[in-house]
Amino acid sequence: MISLLKPDEPSAIRTESSDGTMANPLRAEVVRLYKNLLYLGREYPKGGDYFRERLRAAFAKNKSIQDPAQIKEMIARGEYVARELEALYYLRKYRAMKKRYYEE
Repeated sequence: MISLLKPDEPSAIRTESSDGTMANPLRAEVVRLYKNLLYLGREYPKGGDYFRERLRAAFAKNKSIQDPAQIKEMIARGEYVARELEALYYLRKYRAMKKRYYEE
């Protein structure tokens, strides 16, 4: 079901979920972040299962938050974690290549 808010608002159309509550417009971004982190966590040094459990717990802990500003802040923190994981993996690959081809 679709309901219209004020026509001059940028998010004037919001969809209603099957249980009658308004769907959060940031939900797609949160799901995308979760999937990206889940993908990146496969190569985590302590193991993919360890990372998956921690990721699931972190998202479950914050699932009741409704404030868009807080959600955006947490999305930014999650994107920071994703960038740090990517840097960790690049550094690990660089060190492995350096170890193979150069004497220390």
